[in-house]
Amino acid sequence: MTYRATGSRLRRLFPSVAGLAVVTLLTAGLAPASAGTSRADYQDPSLPVQQRVDDLMSRMSLRDKIGQMVQIERDAAGPAEVADNRIGSVLSGGGSTPESNTPEAWADMYDRYQRAALDTRLGIPLLYGVDAVHGHNNLRGATVFPHNIGLGAADDPKLVQRIGAATAEEVAATGIDWTFSPCVCVARDDRWGRTYEAFGETPELPKKMTREITGYQGKQLGGDPTSIMATAKHYVGDGGTTGGQDQGNTQLSERELRKIHLKPFRKAVKRDVASVMVSYSSWNGAKMHAQKYLVQDVLKRELGFDGIVISDYDALHQLDGDDSTLTASEVRRSVNAGLDMIMLSSDHAKFLRLLRQEVEAGNIPMRRIDDATSRILTKKFEMGLFEHPFAQRDLLSTVGSDEHRALARQAVRESQTLLENDGVLPLSPEKDEVFVAGSNADDIGNQSGGWTISWQGSSGDITEGTTILEGIRQVSNSKVTYDERGDGVDGSYDAAVAVVGEKPYAEYEGDRPNGVRISEQDLNTIAKLRSAGIPVAVVTVSGRPVDVSEHVDDWNALLASWLPGTQGGGVADVLFGKHNPTGKLPVSWMRSYDQQPINKGDGKDPLYPYGYGLSYRN
Repeated sequence: MTYRATGSRLRRLFPSVAGLAVVTLLTAGLAPASAGTSRADYQDPSLPVQQRVDDLMSRMSLRDKIGQMVQIERDAAGPAEVADNRIGSVLSGGGSTPESNTPEAWADMYDRYQRAALDTRLGIPLLYGVDAVHGHNNLRGATVFPHNIGLGAADDPKLVQRIGAATAEEVAATGIDWTFSPCVCVARDDRWGRTYEAFGETPELPKKMTREITGYQGKQLGGDPTSIMATAKHYVGDGGTTGGQDQGNTQLSERELRKIHLKPFRKAVKRDVASVMVSYSSWNGAKMHAQKYLVQDVLKRELGFDGIVISDYDALHQLDGDDSTLTASEVRRSVNAGLDMIMLSSDHAKFLRLLRQEVEAGNIPMRRIDDATSRILTKKFEMGLFEHPFAQRDLLSTVGSDEHRALARQAVRESQTLLENDGVLPLSPEKDEVFVAGSNADDIGNQSGGWTISWQGSSGDITEGTTILEGIRQVSNSKVTYDERGDGVDGSYDAAVAVVGEKPYAEYEGDRPNGVRISEQDLNTIAKLRSAGIPVAVVTVSGRPVDVSEHVDDWNALLASWLPGTQGGGVADVLFGKHNPTGKLPVSWMRSYDQQPINKGDGKDPLYPYGYGLSYRN
């Protein structure tokens, strides 16, 4: 992210207007105008954005324009190559970080790319994107918030907007301009590996949670120093595929597609979301990345979306059925369908060559290239990148700040969903001696889930934060004993807490066609705790409902913690009654995975219905 402030802040940075003008021109790769000359319209921030876009496009060659339509993974092209190809955007995919994964290293990396882009004939700055889907989650030490399914359980749009703003502040500090969030999909089958990226199974939840867009972008895109571009994804129907198959086929009538899956995108467009990412999935057998009707006609014309339509990562490669090779047909079909920017892991040189060939052959009209380029440049001007292109290092202290971690802990508290309780909860912080066990009790990686430091996430001490066990020890003033497998438990304890559930995963590897069950190791641990003759509260750390119907009658309490992120103290706040559980199920909790798909209003009988959740005051 870059300096976008005005007034007193810029006067503090640049004592004179003349000094600011010189800095502005130099950072744009242009010399100050000499007496009797004037700078180009696109270099004049006092002019309307559209006038600046038109002026800049009049100076651009076809090579300049098609270069803007590429977003390349940083591992595939260094700053010099990006500048030489006039590439418009760079991204860090999951786990793609500078060697030293610190805020300062991210800012340095960003500035190197930006300087190279500015040192070209026209000095067009880059956009840099990341999957900051629950905080600046690639960066070690950043605040990691609960994944969306937990925020759906909290059902607090104002809180979600505040989380978006806090994330934007940490992202902007490291220079980054663009997050591929929020996911406004509607998760209709919990076998889907991206269920936790959804706010819930009804369109009403993601519609409300589009307030996160305002959190990321501010009241006006580029209107304050921490404004970053948001992305509504994945357009459209990715949560409705048959069998919950990731990148699968959504088989619905257009009426049902609109009724369930399109509504959140309509709301996102009304909130002026800067970009929309197209889904890998298909609609009735046709890949979304070639769906001209849904992208060009519905999204752009009917909904009035005027931002950037971006592809998903290497999604073009799938259009001709061979993931390994990019073809002219794939380039032609996707660009003509209305995609403005193509996200690539590599192959940028081949894509640019094929795109140019297709334009010169008349297979892609020049008006389509101009539309895409204009949309991209408009966002760069609105973001203020031409005036203030570098990282905002004065914000680096906000990364992982106490204020942001307190907000994350609040989000964890509000997301806790109590499903069973015979009176064992809340525990007394003053009186109850507690034995804690389970594979997810003391593991920051497991409780954070996928898209944390790496793409798939991983177990262990992967970033800074508070595990659930550490949170319990902070809240309790009595004896707390821990053993992962429950060894050493006996009848002297007042209660036991077993923290169990899933291990981290993300898209592609997260599908569970046969359901999600508690591991044999954790079941054995729970049995060991029960054999001590003390009450047992089970806490599930998971990105979706876990099949518990065969076991839950033997437990004294069941608390769904979802994927809470780095602030496990929020779980302890609820376990010990510091906060009354208020979470409500954002999805229907099946009796068994044989019921999938199961959703509100479909006539099936869930174990716990959509919207269910107990409190201590019931």
